[in-house]
Amino acid sequence: MLTKKQHELLMFINERIKEGGVSPSFDEMKEALDLRSKSGIHRLITALEERGFIRRLAHRARALEILKLPESASPSLASGRKGFSPSVIEGSRGKALSRDLQPAHQSPDTVTLSVMGRIAAGTPIEALQEESHQVSVPLSLLSAGEHYALEVKGDSMIEAGILDGDTVLIQRCDTATSGDIVVALVDGNEATLKRLRRKGASIALEAANPAYETRIFGPDRVKVQGKLVGLLRRY
Repeated sequence: MLTKKQHELLMFINERIKEGGVSPSFDEMKEALDLRSKSGIHRLITALEERGFIRRLAHRARALEILKLPESASPSLASGRKGFSPSVIEGSRGKALSRDLQPAHQSPDTVTLSVMGRIAAGTPIEALQEESHQVSVPLSLLSAGEHYALEVKGDSMIEAGILDGDTVLIQRCDTATSGDIVVALVDGNEATLKRLRRKGASIALEAANPAYETRIFGPDRVKVQGKLVGLLRRY
């Protein structure tokens, strides 16, 4: 399954190759997906290659080969038009998040939360805005307010007890105290699960694994999308 942004990039590349016989440049991809940096394009290309949708051709500039397309392609994506919107967890803009507490068949001491895709506990990846499935959660694990859930990808938070494959329970909010573990949106296009520290006018996103470096950003580059309140794990 592709994220919305991966799907958009794949269809854009496919359309450009069909039109001119050559794949678009990274700058053209960045503009088409309205990303701020080419690093996001590099991550998307790598994800598409790992999933077997494209192949990079060696010793050739701008050489990408489409190996396959998703079974269903939206006409709006296939048109190759610019102005794609990023697919990230966007707080109050994510309409799907307003459905996180739903009346479902459940016991009085549980609630059903929407799992809104995967979140990186490692190298930042895109987080889906669409609901992938639902989980039943004990009310005792939740705080006041609205909540949603995310599946963890990566091992950067293992010393905080958060493992690859866990489901984290997130209280939706846009502020956090220094030391909170948060869902952080960086530069509007990559979401990650890290411990937030305030260092003067800067914000540090700390891993809980010595193999990962702390990343420091200006305050305008990081938006808090929620903070960790609980965790589910399957054995």
